[in-house]
Amino acid sequence: MAEKIEAGSFVVPGQALGPESEFQAGEGAFLRDGVVFSALAGKVAFLAPEPSTSEEEAPSATSNKPIAQVTNPNAKPTVVPREKSVVLAQVTKITPRFAQVAIVSVDEVTLTEYFPGTVRVTDIQVVQGEPVEVYKSFRPGDLIRAEVLSLGDSRTYYLTTAKPEYGVVLAKSIGGHTMEAVSNKLMQCPKTKLKEYRKVAKTS
Repeated sequence: MAEKIEAGSFVVPGQALGPESEFQAGEGAFLRDGVVFSALAGKVAFLAPEPSTSEEEAPSATSNKPIAQVTNPNAKPTVVPREKSVVLAQVTKITPRFAQVAIVSVDEVTLTEYFPGTVRVTDIQVVQGEPVEVYKSFRPGDLIRAEVLSLGDSRTYYLTTAKPEYGVVLAKSIGGHTMEAVSNKLMQCPKTKLKEYRKVAKTS
């Protein structure tokens, strides 16, 4: 269970403020794995929830919880991947079951620190009648565009590249040259003309 922080305390990005069972995530905070975390460095405050403006709407258990808020006039909130966020990520490792990636951009905002992500083989793409193979979809060093499928566990975000617009957007050939897409599953080295398999992102 996450330890609660006293109001007025100075906190840093990623520091736990308290459990979801007791607080809502407000400005400068975010919720993950049932815990409210700080999204920036600053002072924490716990605000009373705003009363419902509708007489017909009964207050929910969530709306009755205090709001955890972190403020710092000299800082901007850290961008955190959320479900449905579109991310850019660099492939760091592949196995027969998944590709591990480092998320470097969220919704077109470049991150100052990376978030770990995983693309499972079942989330790479949908191909009728053909098994999907990780090594024919990505290689370490590739830059991919993907969507956050779920927050996964405390160690990684689960991503999907199943839609046509998701997949590899930048890759180097074995010879170290930037390859060009020639189909939705092949990229070609402009120097050697050798082709390599990839799950290519559709750009238009």
